[in-house]
Amino acid sequence: MSDGRVPSSNGRSTQQARDFHQLKQRAVEYYRANSVPQRMQEVLNTMFYDNPDDVYGHLANYFANFAKPAAISRIVGKEILDAEGQRTVEVELFCTVKNFEKSICFTTMSNCCRDPHYTTQDTMDKENELKKVSVQSALEWINGPLNSLLQGLLPANQTKVDKLLSEYFQRKLEEDEEQRKKDTDVEEIIEPELSISTTTAPIVDKKKKPLKGKKSIAPEKPIKPLEPPEPFFPGGVAIGVVSLAVAKASVKLQNTSLYLHIASLNQEEEPPKEMRMPLPMISLLSCGKLSGGKLKLMKEVIGVPKPSLSYKQSLKMMMDLQQQITKWIFTQKSGPIAMSPMGCWEKGFDQTEQPFEVIQEACNALELTLGEDLHLILNCAAHELMDYEKEKYEILIGVLKHPDEMIELYTSLVEKYPSIIGLIDPLRKEDEEQWFKLSCLLSSQCYFLADAASRSIDKLIKDGPGGNRYSGLILKHTNQTTISDFIQVAKLMEVQDCRFIPGLGDGATTDDSIADIAVGLRARFIKLGGLCHGERVAKYNRLMAIEEELAQRGALGHAAEHQFPVISEEEPDPN
Repeated sequence: MSDGRVPSSNGRSTQQARDFHQLKQRAVEYYRANSVPQRMQEVLNTMFYDNPDDVYGHLANYFANFAKPAAISRIVGKEILDAEGQRTVEVELFCTVKNFEKSICFTTMSNCCRDPHYTTQDTMDKENELKKVSVQSALEWINGPLNSLLQGLLPANQTKVDKLLSEYFQRKLEEDEEQRKKDTDVEEIIEPELSISTTTAPIVDKKKKPLKGKKSIAPEKPIKPLEPPEPFFPGGVAIGVVSLAVAKASVKLQNTSLYLHIASLNQEEEPPKEMRMPLPMISLLSCGKLSGGKLKLMKEVIGVPKPSLSYKQSLKMMMDLQQQITKWIFTQKSGPIAMSPMGCWEKGFDQTEQPFEVIQEACNALELTLGEDLHLILNCAAHELMDYEKEKYEILIGVLKHPDEMIELYTSLVEKYPSIIGLIDPLRKEDEEQWFKLSCLLSSQCYFLADAASRSIDKLIKDGPGGNRYSGLILKHTNQTTISDFIQVAKLMEVQDCRFIPGLGDGATTDDSIADIAVGLRARFIKLGGLCHGERVAKYNRLMAIEEELAQRGALGHAAEHQFPVISEEEPDPN
């Protein structure tokens, strides 16, 4: 018998039916808001005519066009070792891609805390300890505040990411400065007499030393003292390595190349249709202060292939040349021999002419013309040669030269060996007057390049390249330098007709991104050292791959012949 109640539709109660109807309405609205029916209708209509072999692959590709862009989900920092067995940082970057978290890329960077002007055997232990502290701080930043700072950001937005990273680093600097002021105030209150004595003592000593130097027979000008070292802030490598990781992640997600991405960021639009390769500066010999011979003047003798050669041709020629040099070295039983960290043979010589004779013999054996098929650049590393007690450069054991005398030395050297087209750090950066005189004399014949004599990228961005003493600067991608910083300094140098030259710092890693940066920023040269050691060869291999890719796309430009920026004889305005 019936109990008189009316059953609801499909056996549901009235409330259940109402709830179900509302659920359907929300579903309809949800799909309509996301254009799902429209997209489904479009793809089903077109797919029937396209008749793809892989139906679901076709559907996946179609709907992937409407997926949200990948966003950074987290970054993870780890401690690893660089090429010198020293501590540095590796970053793994994860993104949320189509609702799933994926590992996108790994990135490493040199953890450089060495000022070449102040580095001695006595400071090595302190530097190693400083690297340890720097890595610890960097990992704390990466796995803590920087991880939170970047969550949800798009890797493609490099400018915004770098701005946030730089602002964070600036806050850390300001916090550190405030803490130092507080510590200084406390010390002055507790031990006022001690603080006065510790600051006045070195000033007295510094005044006494120049007076003793004036007793020499020749009336020579006293040299300028070392400039204070630029401050190193432990943990800064976190900023640079995260910035690079974001750039590499963007490249991988867009399925493009890093050099094209860098070029787009530099141009603020599409990359140029034609791109040229930077000329390689390849170390052939090291005969500097640590080589064991009497000669100290040439830390590196660098070969530069002629611009008309392809990268593959250039490297083959330089490999053949290095093999000939190796044969010569092992037929000579005199003098110490070692493979230098720069990737070339370190050989002790007693005379200035000997390195040139070795290279000339190697060229003759290969029927190469030195000065046509390849040219030479000398890395003098003058900051390593200065004897501060005698206020002179020791270019050979027992042979001392005042900065004024170095002008005549280099002029004679370039005149005697016309294959020399560049001098790196021929003088200390403090010898400004002599730098200017020398560059005025020889700038029409060769490049004047600053490596150790250059300032940090932070300083260059803040103050500019400074004067017109240099025709090029060798810059490293280390510490707190972001991708945006590198792009900015390259533009500043281009405006001043100053050659932008990416190079490797101490403790390089196998990461080959510097090759892409050099191509993307249209560098004239790239300084990677010799053709030995994995961390250096990895970059040369990457450059060959880039050249092949550009050639396949019909976008490979040709390097111009050498044009030396002539430095004016008029004194530059210091302001």
